[in-house]
Order: sequence, then C-alpha cells, then structure tokens
Amino acid sequence: MRKTLITTAVSAALMLSACSEPSSDTAMASKTTTEAPATQAPAAADNALLVPSPLQYMAPQFDKFKAGDFLPAFEQGMEEHKTEIAAITNNTDAPTFENTVVALEKTGAILDRTQRVFFNLNGLISDDNFISVEAQIVPKLTAHMDNIYLDEKLFARIQAIYKNKAALTGEDLRLVEVYYDRFVRAGAELSADDKAQMRQLNGELAKLETSFSQNVLKSFQDDVIIIEDKAMLDGLSDNDIASLAAAAKAAGKTGYMITLVNTTTQPLLSSLKNRELRKKLWETSAYRAMDTNSPLNIKIAQLRAEKAKLLGYPTWAAYSTGDQMAKTPEAVYGILDDLAPKALVKAKVEAADIQAEIVKDGKDFTLEPWDWAYYAEKVRAAKYDIDDSQVKPYFEMNTVLNDGLFFAMNKLYGITVKPRTDLPVWHNDVTGYELFNKDGSSIGLFYLDMYARPGKRGGAWMDEFVSQSFLKNTKPVVYNALNVPKPAEGQPTLLTFDEVSTLFHEFGHAIHGLYSQVNYPSLAGTLTARDFVEFPSQANEDWSIDPAVLANYAKHYQTGEPIPAELLAKVLKAHTFNQGFGTVEYLAAALLDMEWHSIAAGTEITDVAAFEKQALAKHGLDYGPIAPRYKTTYFSHSFGGGYSAGYYAYLWTEVLAADSFAYMMAHGGLTEQNGQKYRDAVLSKGNSQDLMQSYIDFAGKKPSTDALLKRRGLVH
Repeated sequence: MRKTLITTAVSAALMLSACSEPSSDTAMASKTTTEAPATQAPAAADNALLVPSPLQYMAPQFDKFKAGDFLPAFEQGMEEHKTEIAAITNNTDAPTFENTVVALEKTGAILDRTQRVFFNLNGLISDDNFISVEAQIVPKLTAHMDNIYLDEKLFARIQAIYKNKAALTGEDLRLVEVYYDRFVRAGAELSADDKAQMRQLNGELAKLETSFSQNVLKSFQDDVIIIEDKAMLDGLSDNDIASLAAAAKAAGKTGYMITLVNTTTQPLLSSLKNRELRKKLWETSAYRAMDTNSPLNIKIAQLRAEKAKLLGYPTWAAYSTGDQMAKTPEAVYGILDDLAPKALVKAKVEAADIQAEIVKDGKDFTLEPWDWAYYAEKVRAAKYDIDDSQVKPYFEMNTVLNDGLFFAMNKLYGITVKPRTDLPVWHNDVTGYELFNKDGSSIGLFYLDMYARPGKRGGAWMDEFVSQSFLKNTKPVVYNALNVPKPAEGQPTLLTFDEVSTLFHEFGHAIHGLYSQVNYPSLAGTLTARDFVEFPSQANEDWSIDPAVLANYAKHYQTGEPIPAELLAKVLKAHTFNQGFGTVEYLAAALLDMEWHSIAAGTEITDVAAFEKQALAKHGLDYGPIAPRYKTTYFSHSFGGGYSAGYYAYLWTEVLAADSFAYMMAHGGLTEQNGQKYRDAVLSKGNSQDLMQSYIDFAGKKPSTDALLKRRGLVH
C-alpha cells in the first residue's frame, strides 16, 4: 500500500510544505539512528533536521538523528511555516497564482523534512521515544493545519484565484483546483462557530487515531505466542522453526515465538498440524486490541460522522469518496455488492473441497476459520501436486530482487538499479539503491527494508522522504517496507510466491514516486486519489508472472537450476487458487470499512462485534469460515491511516490494473515501448491532470471489469 504519514487532517500539511533547497551530490556512510532521551533538546547547530541534508538529493542523515531532535524541529518548523503563511496572507498585492499558490508550495521546508523523517521512522523503528513524541506532536500539528485551512484571509486569496481560473491551464489549473477543494473540504466556508467545532473535532480525532495506531503497534509486541514444546510446531519447515527460535532469543525468551502479521489470517496457519495451536493463533490475531481499541473505533466513527455533517455531507463515506474517482458511496457499494455473491459462490465451492479434505484426513470436525489455510494447502497440493516447500527454494530473495524485479524494470523501462552502500540507513537490514535511466541520468534514490522486527508496524508499504518537484529542484527519495520473517543467521531468505507478488506490488508504488515529472510537490508522484494510487502497484504485480521474468529469477538457491517447467506450470495454475476465499475476506473488510463510515451523526453503537456481524450480514458475507481480512480493532487502513471509507480502492484500482495489463499483453507485453508509454501517460503525471484521462491516454479507453474477473479466477 501507499502509506499516509499520519491522520488525514495532519497529512494535509504535506501539501503545504515541501523541501525547497537543492542538494549536493555528496554522500555519507553510516548506519542507524542513535538514541537520546526525548527531554534533551539539542542546540540548533546539532539538530540535523533543521538544515537541508548535504547528502545526494537531500537523502536523510539517518546517522545524525537523535530522539531529542524531533520535538524542537517540529516546533521550529511550525513557527517558520506560520511566518511564511502570514507573509502570504498579509501581502497587500492582489492575489495571483504566483504570489499565493506557488508561494504556498514553497513554504514549510523544516516542517516537511521533520514530518517525513519522523512519521516514516515511527512506522519503521518505533520505540517509547517515538510513541511519546507522536502523542505530543499530533494534536499540535492538527491545530497548526486548522489555523491554515480555516484562515479566512488565506482562503479569500485562494477563492479569488479559483474564480478567475479560466486564465490558467495545465498543471497550474490543476493545482488551483486541488487547493480550493482541499480548503473547502477542510471547512474554509464554515461559520466562525462551526469552525470552532471543526477544530474541536479534529483535535479529538487526532488523539483517538494516534491512540488507535499505537495500540495496534503495541499488539504486535504483546500478542505473541510462546511455544516451549517443539513438537507443537509439526508441519513447519526447519527454516521456519529456526526463525521462530531466533525471534524468541532476540526477545529474551526461551523456546519459539510466533508474532502476528497485520492480517487476520496468519501465514503459519497453512502449515501447522496442531489444531489447538492453529485455533490459538487465529483467535489471538482475530481478537487483538479488543479491549483497548473497541471504544476508540466507536468514538472515531461517531466523530467522523459529526465532522461530515458539519461539512454538509450525510455520512463520512459520502465525504470521503467525494474527491475520489468513485465520487459516491453508492458507486462503491455497487461494485462491492456486485462482486460479493460471485465470490461467495466460489468460496463455498472451495469450502466444500476443504471439508472433504478434512474427512479424508480422518477428522470429523466442521471447517472453522483456523482450519481453512491448513486444509486449503492440502487441497492445493492435491489439485496441483505442489506445496510451498517445493516452491520456496526457487525464490531466494536477492535473486528475486535483482534477477526478477530489477530485471523486469530494465526490460520495461530501460532503467538500471545500483546499490548505494555509502548512504546511511535507519537499520542494518536496510539497503539503499540509486536508479538510472537508459541514458545514464539519475532518477532518484530507493531504500528497501525487507524484514519484520519489533517496533516495525505490520504489512507492506511505500512512502517518500523527498518528493520530486521541478519547482523545488528536488528528485525523489522513496522506500519500500515489507515484513518478511528474517531467517536464522546464515540461512537464505526464501520467499513464498505471495511475498514475491508483494515485493513487485510495493515497487509499483516506488516507481510511481520515482518516475514523477511534475512542477509542484502537491501534485507529485503518489499524491493522487486513493482509488487510483493502488493502480500502478497492482499493475506491477503481474510482471512477476511474466514468462521471461520468471525464467530469469525462478532458480534454485543452491544449484542455480531453473524451476522445472512442470513445477512452474503448477505454480501458475495455482495462482488463482483459493481466490474465492481471498476475494470474500477482502470484500468483507472493504464493506466493513464502508459500513462504519456510513452511519449518520448521532448514531449510537455499543458493541463492535455486533456491528461487524450486522454489517456483514447486510451484504451476505456473514460466512463463518471466512473472517474479514482486517477486523475493526486492528483495521489500520480504516481507523489509523488515510483509507477510511477507502479500503475499496484496492478493488477499484485492480480493475485498472487488470485492464492495463491486458492492454500491454495485446501490444507486445514486456517491451520498452509499452513501458515508456505507460510511464509517460500514467507514472510521470502524478495528480497533475484528471486521473481517468491519464488512464485513457495510456489505453485509449476507459477500463472494463472483464480482465479483473479473469484475473481473480471468477470467470473463465
């Protein structure tokens, strides 16, 4: 996913602040951030956040940051930003595009730099210091942004330019429209009393959403399962068991430690033979953060409904979709409800096969959620004569990365990717790279953080430390984070095919940021609608199964032999296996997200579990063996990030992704001609023009759902 830095209200600050100083090409070597008590504020001269980084493209000086740097940098950044905004609002000249909108684009260098470093690291290496700073600074940032978006004088200047926008064209026009819309949606047209209420709502939501996210992060640390008897781990590979032992040792515990990933279904469920342990693992996952986050979920949903009402919308879902490609909740429900019965039919066929496998295994129990992955794997092995232990040796991480992902990107875009071991990083597991065009010109910097660890939030995502902008003379500095279990020392990292797909997916976000070619940072790279931003990432997944790409990277990590043709054929045939389950669990989460945000202001809710059950039943997805991919109390997309009433975006954009891939296949497949056309029409444009127009410029038409249904194996 494309990660939003913090809550929606505060992340709007990124639109008004961006690094403005050009960088030198010098680079420094080092390693991770160092610790210092948060109460020790360093002198300005010692705070690397207060000055532009001297590293290439202003890459952050991760070896220079201390815990005590962040609060004073935030405070100074907000003061600087406040002064710069005041200079714009107090300008006695008539408002123009240059003296108002472009001037806004140039404000807030320190604040932008600090936000990007802090909130990215907060998800990558969080500890008590980060948690403390986050709790202190988010309310202040929220109030700071309210002061800007609710400023009558500033909005009057924006409004005057907007009313005369006929004189503008291209990216300039787009920027004015985006600014005007952001101000209006933030409450700029409200009365004084309503603005006061908006400030109060934003302040409460900032605190609640921060607490929710911190509780989820804490659950990754606390909700672990310690196994002392190795026999209970029967079914796991030797590498998996060694990894669990290493995790326990690193945490100062004896035995074997299972930690959770962010989704309801846990990867180990497909291998564990012990049914009681499977049940314990599933329930630990499905009921995490119930006590701490249930009251927060209810309050957040209610406050969002109040905020929507204040802004003239019937629900938060109506507000949230208003500036997206979907435009209305009805459009979202339409596509979700259309797919739900088709997916459920397929899932029930899969369930029948699984129940038969349970009987074949000599068991007499009825299929439960903790049984699905284990017996589905048996069904898959029987149908395709394949299992992960056969496949994983052909997907060694470095080979997949260099001979798979980077190879595909070279064939499609002509780029090369070179390691940059001289750049400082935030953790020893992180690797830096520089990307180059075919003509040798540098594109930007990329960091890859592959492994799970304490203090790192779950899932996989992309974000930026520096965004591209011709106005600011900045090139992109982006990263991908995944959560692959780290093997025991000296052992190779062998990926599942799902993890291979995730690696390709996240790099699709990375190139969306890296290939940006726009003037204004507020329109750059991935700063698009949610239901567009997942399009490039999902489209990039498909190159992982391109025959030419597979042939180059699917090789045995010990012998170097290519994956046998028969085994590869099975992998590809199995690619759509269990898609009924996958589609139902996704749709259940997407509909849950929409239902939480379709409540009217004043709605009373007392029981999160009851709300979930009623919401799923309403759409025919209250199906016992399959739970939502994310349940409410750990649904970070919905309650802790920028995807509230927006989780549907993955399906919406998959329509674009499947259709675009079908277009490429019909026009030669993996060629530089296709890649360049896609790069020029879509990836380079950011949000600088109408998003559907970007797609039409590439494919020549609007997308259809035909390719999506085939991609998910729901039609033949």
